[in-house]
Amino acid sequence: MIVKSSDADRYAAKPPKTLVAALVFGPDTGLVRERAETLMKTVVDDLSDAFRVSDLDDSALSSDPARLADEAAAISMLGGRRVVRVRGAGNNLAKLFESFLEEPKGDALVVVEGGDLAKGTGLRKLFEDADNAAAIACYPDTARDLFDVVREAMKSAGLAIAPDALEDAVGRLGSDRGVTRRELEKLALYAHGSKQVTLEDVRAVIGDEAEARVEEAIDAAGSGDLVRLDLALERLWVAATSPVQVVRQAMSHFQRVLLVATETRRGASIDDAIRKLRPPLHFSRAASFKNQAQRWSEPRLTDALDQLLEAEALTKTTAVPSEAVCARTLFTIAAMAKAR
Repeated sequence: MIVKSSDADRYAAKPPKTLVAALVFGPDTGLVRERAETLMKTVVDDLSDAFRVSDLDDSALSSDPARLADEAAAISMLGGRRVVRVRGAGNNLAKLFESFLEEPKGDALVVVEGGDLAKGTGLRKLFEDADNAAAIACYPDTARDLFDVVREAMKSAGLAIAPDALEDAVGRLGSDRGVTRRELEKLALYAHGSKQVTLEDVRAVIGDEAEARVEEAIDAAGSGDLVRLDLALERLWVAATSPVQVVRQAMSHFQRVLLVATETRRGASIDDAIRKLRPPLHFSRAASFKNQAQRWSEPRLTDALDQLLEAEALTKTTAVPSEAVCARTLFTIAAMAKAR
């Protein structure tokens, strides 16, 4: 059977008693591991219990197919239902599991962890079509999912989280559930003893402070704010930030501004054009980015990108200090923004 994404966590926490085997798969390896372990803990509390948990992988079953049935039929020396865990399963095991699901051996729960398996083929199709098995897909968290994940993690640690801190945390997480869990554990530990997690806590633990400083300098240049740019650059050089990194990040930024400008010229609203950006724009920069997209014309953006390209070349081919090259270029761009 197919387990819908909206029901996946609920299903993993309370699977039906008739379930023989479950395939947990998808591109989010952290979420695959989390849901697989949730399923297993409905049978065995301690997953390190060697008497009740058999830990196999794709290669072990490929070299000895009979081992699946043997492990599923084995009886624990100390009693209790067992779990058979299969890691890294691929479509090469489809025929083995087809035979097993037709005539299951023993009463063990078999939990299979797979990668990003294609729809309608091999192992995934087998588990989706079987009455006594389940296929649980694991895709990267959406923003809506992450709001719940962050809130629940903080609540379980006895903490509330401020709205702006929640927004910021969601904007910095989401590529992998395992990474998200580790970051949230660090955040809860950092905020231990407080009643509420603040924006400063999130940025201290999860945020990339160096990247935030670079973004501040770029936004100052794009907005024509010479004073803020001067201060931001001073902070970057004190922190020993690479000027080449700043130039390259600035190029990426102005390419995105140019993309939005092009979309609006073609008839899209500026808000729609910004929403289409991938990766999405962090909410904390939305107002500044929109202001820049309205301020800059396509020809001027092309000029700015040419300036940055020339700056990168200068830092690699001349003896001119790279900090000076980067600063001069960003001040030139800021002057262009100020003059409109």
